[in-house]
Amino acid sequence: MSQHRVSPLILSENLSLASDPLEAAGTSSPTVLIVGGGVTGLLSAWVLLDRGYHVTIVSKEWASWTKAQRLTSQIAGALWEYPPGVCGQHTDTASLCNSKRWCMVVYQIWDIIASDPEMAAVSGVRMKRSHFFFADPIEDDPAQLQKMEEIQKSGIRGFFRDRHLLRVPDVNSAYGIVDAYEHLAPIIDTDRAMRWLMELVQAKGARLVTEYIHGDLFAQENALLERFSADVIVNATGLACAETAGDMSCYPIRGALIRVINDGTDFPKINQAMTITADAAHDANEIVFIVPRNDNILLLGGIAESHKWNLDHTIDTPIIKRMRNRCEAFFPQLKKARVDPKYPLMQGLRPFREKNVRVERELRRKQVVWNGNMSKIVPQPHCAFIWTGRCGMEPVIRMCG
Repeated sequence: MSQHRVSPLILSENLSLASDPLEAAGTSSPTVLIVGGGVTGLLSAWVLLDRGYHVTIVSKEWASWTKAQRLTSQIAGALWEYPPGVCGQHTDTASLCNSKRWCMVVYQIWDIIASDPEMAAVSGVRMKRSHFFFADPIEDDPAQLQKMEEIQKSGIRGFFRDRHLLRVPDVNSAYGIVDAYEHLAPIIDTDRAMRWLMELVQAKGARLVTEYIHGDLFAQENALLERFSADVIVNATGLACAETAGDMSCYPIRGALIRVINDGTDFPKINQAMTITADAAHDANEIVFIVPRNDNILLLGGIAESHKWNLDHTIDTPIIKRMRNRCEAFFPQLKKARVDPKYPLMQGLRPFREKNVRVERELRRKQVVWNGNMSKIVPQPHCAFIWTGRCGMEPVIRMCG
């Protein structure tokens, strides 16, 4: 397949919310095999289906809505942020630059979806005021100052900076914050959004196959292409790319969020996001993250534990207790909050890699030539922040041709 210039994603122009694809796939249209059924795989499928590709998604598991462990895509805090995000995790300049470009594409898409009340309800996407607080004057931190200035120029709606933001009702003025700004940001109910995305891609023609594909995809590329009658493979397996892409630079950053009831009964209902970023708080591991998930649930966080592979936290684990205590110290009304009895603690492993985002053609050469010796795999292992746009769709389309 030929490489060509890919136009930016624009809702209604080359991406559609309708159940029919914008460009129907024909009998001669290429087929893309996507391995991985999380948000990375589903969003990739959506884009490719609207470009006229046949799409098959293979995954060992799909989104669920029980008390059992849910997909990492569902655990995500899913507050849109201009990079670097609340957990401050970027490992190189190129990654950060790409993320800034990609995140604005997604901002415009989520903004349009949220502007339609019916679509917002179905998709779980809402635009909310989001407050970002700082322990030092922004002008004293060159990185934070640059970020704020870029936000002001970016087209992000509702930017406002004023000392009065430090006196948001019920925020503890003695917590140590000295600066703040706010803007409108998409906040996504990931449980609802994952259901919507699964239904959308199936309606557009995606075929979903439940299967656990073990091992390096590169070693079995020819067999997979033949078995699924595919022309290209998109590796959207997240943290499993350590195995499926042979990428040993992949590692987890463990996160957790407490779910509390936010119906206005125990404390005044919180309708805006409030965060103190890891970079601003000078603590890369423990942050303040208060975000309304939906009309009834508020998320309290957060933590960022690098290279921690186990999901063994409980509501009584010391680091989780500290996480809640930070939120309560910052917003004392939360001391009255009741945890969600159905699902009190969410925890998951954010996929990262040492050089951060990777969206490119597999560069390893096949030893046995079959339809050429260039691989037709496109790895997308970094999906920790794809809800907020920090993983680009354009390179996937470019590699598919």
